[in-house]
Amino acid sequence: MRAFDQASRTSGIILVVVSAIVFSTAGVFTKSVTTAAWGVIFWRGLAAAGFTIGYLLLRRQLHVEIRAFGKPALFVTVMMAAGTSAFIPAFKLSSVANVALIYAAAPFIAAGLSWLCIKEAPGGRVMMASCAAFCGVLVILSGSVGGGALTGDLLALFMTLMMAGVMVVYRMYPATTAALPAALSSLILLPVAVIFGDPFAAPVGELPVLIAFGLVFAVASVTLSEGARRLPSAETALLSTLEMPLAPILAFAVLAEMPKPQVLAGGAVIFVAVVWSQRRKPAAKGAKA
Repeated sequence: MRAFDQASRTSGIILVVVSAIVFSTAGVFTKSVTTAAWGVIFWRGLAAAGFTIGYLLLRRQLHVEIRAFGKPALFVTVMMAAGTSAFIPAFKLSSVANVALIYAAAPFIAAGLSWLCIKEAPGGRVMMASCAAFCGVLVILSGSVGGGALTGDLLALFMTLMMAGVMVVYRMYPATTAALPAALSSLILLPVAVIFGDPFAAPVGELPVLIAFGLVFAVASVTLSEGARRLPSAETALLSTLEMPLAPILAFAVLAEMPKPQVLAGGAVIFVAVVWSQRRKPAAKGAKA
């Protein structure tokens, strides 16, 4: 049984790390196009839903996910949609570094929600690593906050709250479906994007980028959901903060958005905290496998 639990935990770690790496490209995709935020949400969502549903049909799992779709999956769908509606505008209104660093608050929010909802107290190592990650955030804030992007920062904070809620729901109800809520969260935003934006005004030349963004988002959402059901909420959120140091690096490499020294230093602290949190104590001699 212990071997099974360890295998499940290892696969959960891999899935969440993959999700964080893929999610770190979101800022680059969003800021590399001139399409307005609601236009990005529309085309990315349309592509993401299409890819995800196509994947389910290919695996003949769509009917399985529909049958298993219950209240927890509905909660996940709504929270993912709400998070997405804040996530994309946040990048348009603030810097990639600011949005990414605010997401580093996810471990604290997820840990608090887990403690309140399911009485799941995070381990000492995770709490210490979360405190270290918070110190990294403070270092970054000292050089990144105050540039007049308050609205974008608040939207990023709201998105972080929604994603932490998703992690907790999957921890509370591990059998909750992963792919279908991700697809539906994109679909329900399509009419909203048409009402509040003008997605059909997007330049034709940018559509391939937005479609690629949809594929990336589909992969990231499903891997995060699958990983979250295998790990404690605080640990899932902590691993997800790997996106934080990666996103500014990509923004610099692709968009020439120069991160400040504080961003690099704080990102390094968070990266080390995440890696350290995953170290396991060596098994005692004579312990049974």
